[in-house]
Amino acid sequence: MIKHVVCFSLKDKAKKEEAKALLLSMRGRVPAAKEIEAGTDFLGSARSYDVFLGVVLEDRAALEAYRHDPYHVGVVQKFMHAETESSVAVDFEL
Repeated sequence: MIKHVVCFSLKDKAKKEEAKALLLSMRGRVPAAKEIEAGTDFLGSARSYDVFLGVVLEDRAALEAYRHDPYHVGVVQKFMHAETESSVAVDFEL
C-alpha cells in the first residue's frame, strides 16, 4: 500500500473549505484511490499549511494511474495549481 500526502498553502485562505471539498470530490471518481481524506488547518501557526490531502493507493502502479487520472488532473489539480502558493508532498509505503 502507498500513502500519498500533500499539504497546500493557498493564495487566498478564504478558499480552504472549497479546496477541501474539491479534494474530497475525488472519492468515487478516481478509481485508483482506495481512500481519500482531506482537512483544513485551524491553528494558523507560522509553519502551518492550509489544506491537507491524504490518498491511499494499492501500489506504485496505482499511484501512477492516480497521477494521470482525468478527473484528478483536469479538475482537481487544475484548481489546486491555480490557487496554491506552495505545497509539499510525500509518498511512502505503508
